[in-house]
Amino acid sequence: MRIALTGSSGKLGTVVARELRAHGHEVIGLDVVGTRGPGFVQVDLTDYGQVIDALAGVGDQHDGVDALVHLGAIPAPGIRSDIATFHNNITASFNVFWAAVRLGIDRIVYASSETVLGLPFDVPPPYIPVDEDYPARPESVYSLVKHLEEQLAIELVRWNPRLSITALRFSNVMAPDDYDEFPSFDADATTRKWNLWGYIDARDGAQAVERALEVAPPGFDRFIIAAADTVMDRPNAELIAEVFPGVELRGEFGDHDTLLSIDKARRLLGYDPQHSWRDPR
Repeated sequence: MRIALTGSSGKLGTVVARELRAHGHEVIGLDVVGTRGPGFVQVDLTDYGQVIDALAGVGDQHDGVDALVHLGAIPAPGIRSDIATFHNNITASFNVFWAAVRLGIDRIVYASSETVLGLPFDVPPPYIPVDEDYPARPESVYSLVKHLEEQLAIELVRWNPRLSITALRFSNVMAPDDYDEFPSFDADATTRKWNLWGYIDARDGAQAVERALEVAPPGFDRFIIAAADTVMDRPNAELIAEVFPGVELRGEFGDHDTLLSIDKARRLLGYDPQHSWRDPR
């Protein structure tokens, strides 16, 4: 496929671009910053005219795309003011989705967020492991936008029955260079309790993107995308008893199995995380 990738210069976007190209796809990166050259177009996603023009075709770069991966955003709460985060992210996502619909691009995969699950879990989750079955619980403006984007996608696919939009609720994106810090987390269980001690290796994030592009049917669906394990050496039973006593436990899980359930992504997308901070480096 020829794939437009917004946020192609970001932490996850650079890895997604590399991995998609390695699997034979042509990638056109769209971002407000980046290195000039083939396969990259500088675009302000908050400007609808730039977005639809860049997706329709740019000079000798391309004359249209088959699919869209939307990762471009202010990537977390607290980086910019709440109002700046809201205006930037909701506008960018609407522009990207709407331009794709107008141009007949009917395969969209985009970055939702684990934050819609109720992070930072100052109010404990309804049960553990968490999954996609309970209603969104945004606790920040950033998370609120992610929830609104999912609602937007639901309506767009209702209006356009051929359209496929997949929301990937990525956990905290990590690269191998980040893993040296992980052993320090064991000293205080609350340091990483905010996302149930979860993470996602960027390479596995890219795998989830490709799987969704390949197999997601028309309509909308959402998936938690996390590593298969936690960031901790301490066992899950000990962590939960200390930080979330009294929370309902559902099913069986091992000492270090992720508490951000990836069962749905495994079952419907064929997602199969291959990387762990525990691997030799």
